[in-house]
Amino acid sequence: MIIAVDFDGTIVEHKYPKIGKEKPFAIDTLRRLASEGHKIILWTSREGELLDDALRFCKERGLTFYSVNSDIPVGNLTFSDRTTSTKLIADVYIDDRNLGGLPDWGEIYGIVNGSRRQSHHHKHHHRHSFLRKLFGR
Repeated sequence: MIIAVDFDGTIVEHKYPKIGKEKPFAIDTLRRLASEGHKIILWTSREGELLDDALRFCKERGLTFYSVNSDIPVGNLTFSDRTTSTKLIADVYIDDRNLGGLPDWGEIYGIVNGSRRQSHHHKHHHRHSFLRKLFGR
């Protein structure tokens, strides 16, 4: 599955242009999904040095991306090589500005892998237990 994920407000708290504190389990979940064969695309409005800062932040935590702001793999083509639409094509888009807001990363993992978490009532109570079990912390 191809997964496009935003940076500010999604992987980290929204402190743009600074980098906010990492959202609980965001990078762990994305690394896990990548290790399971999913292609993770960083989909952000950051550019230039600010984009480099975000990429460095993620790489220092062991997260690299299939592509950045494009559905073409990193290093294969430049933006000017594209002859088709610049719309990013993905199976799933994860963004804090999503209609309904950003689910917690445990719920995101369950949605991507087809095993939704428990009802909304239980979600808040068990918010991190699923991720603690998944990542052993």
